[in-house]
Amino acid sequence: MPGGPGHMRENGPVSSVRSWVMWGIGVFAYLVAVTQRTSFGVAGLEATDRFHASAAAISAFSVLQLLVYAGLQIPVGVLVDRLGPRNMIAMGAFLMFLGQAQLAAADSVAAGVVGRVLVGAGDAATFVSVLRLIPAWFPARTVPLMTQFTGMVGQLGQLVSVIPFALLLHSTAWTPAFLSLAALSALACVLVVALLRDTPQGRARSQSSGGLRQIGHALAESWREPGTRLGLWSHFTTPFAGTVFAMAWGYPFLISAEGLDRGTASAVMSLFVLVAMVSGPFFGRFVSLYPVRRSSMVLLVSLVTGAGWLAVLLWPGRAPLWLLITLVVVMGIGGPASMIGFDFARTSNPVERIGTATGIVNVGGFVAALLSMYVIGLVLDLLNASGFSRGELYGLEPFRIAMSTQLLFLLVGMIAVAVVRRRARQAAGITPRPLARVLWERSRRGNR
Repeated sequence: MPGGPGHMRENGPVSSVRSWVMWGIGVFAYLVAVTQRTSFGVAGLEATDRFHASAAAISAFSVLQLLVYAGLQIPVGVLVDRLGPRNMIAMGAFLMFLGQAQLAAADSVAAGVVGRVLVGAGDAATFVSVLRLIPAWFPARTVPLMTQFTGMVGQLGQLVSVIPFALLLHSTAWTPAFLSLAALSALACVLVVALLRDTPQGRARSQSSGGLRQIGHALAESWREPGTRLGLWSHFTTPFAGTVFAMAWGYPFLISAEGLDRGTASAVMSLFVLVAMVSGPFFGRFVSLYPVRRSSMVLLVSLVTGAGWLAVLLWPGRAPLWLLITLVVVMGIGGPASMIGFDFARTSNPVERIGTATGIVNVGGFVAALLSMYVIGLVLDLLNASGFSRGELYGLEPFRIAMSTQLLFLLVGMIAVAVVRRRARQAAGITPRPLARVLWERSRRGNR
């Protein structure tokens, strides 16, 4: 398939202290973006009281945020190839500053949604741009591992939202808590403008201007690559359950449905981030050693995620803490696994189209997340209106039915990955040997 060993580009810059400084600034901006993205997930109960809103209205905050994020991925991918990562990351940080400041002052659903839309727009400009920095500053052979490190460190932003931000929100008030997040984005913007550079030579070389026709050609060429489409569906399938859990429904599910106290719920959600960080290097190493097996890993992670949710949803009564922890661990590996999709894009497209292809891939997981997020809120409201919930909007039984809708998205994604990878392998003329045989031969060579 595209992206196999014969397609790997081994040229690239030699990493240096300056490379790590540039990456550090970029990944800090991404960490801040993840903090802004996930902050509303721990404020769902407070938002319900502040805005006097239904479950569907509260889910609309995150759904619209993700809709904007997903809708801007392809334009952002095109723009980062043309304007350079530095400009796009700075722009993203500034938009998130505006969005959180707006949300801090909002006292109605409409005003709050405006703030989250701005946050979604700024978030959209960040991750693809940070990934675009990596090939410019590091050798090609280290790019998969650096991509995982980027995702791993960036996930610390979720810890910021579920621990210090949640504590600040619960101990003070809505406005000062969200103003503190706005200040964090302002700091990231200043650092990027003052210190970040696109390449060792300074400014990234932009594509020659060719108007909409050239943009359309770049998009068409990127989409025509089977590896880009495989990356899209890989990213659709693996991370969305964790995104939905972290951004919207995990906190209410653990507290209102499963009966955990706030401290325990925060600790469980923190474990989600820690698992993602620990498992990231494993996936980076796996991609480097077994590039032809990347899609098999995507399918395996998706299958395990579905099994984890089935176990929790079918458990009689409230699930025990150990099972909830197991579910969070399973979902935690979905984020690092989704990075495999970006590796498909990187190894299947020339350098001048990496941003565009990465933007296409990044649409996948967030489209799945926003659809799933909205469907869960809609089902909860329908069950409440029908009387099934018996006045408990966030009760255990309504949540079980609503959360089970995620299994449909997992199934669709897994089928798509299986179909597209078959076409990609046929186009590349690759027939992989059984994985068990490959691992056995490697172990025997290692024992000699």
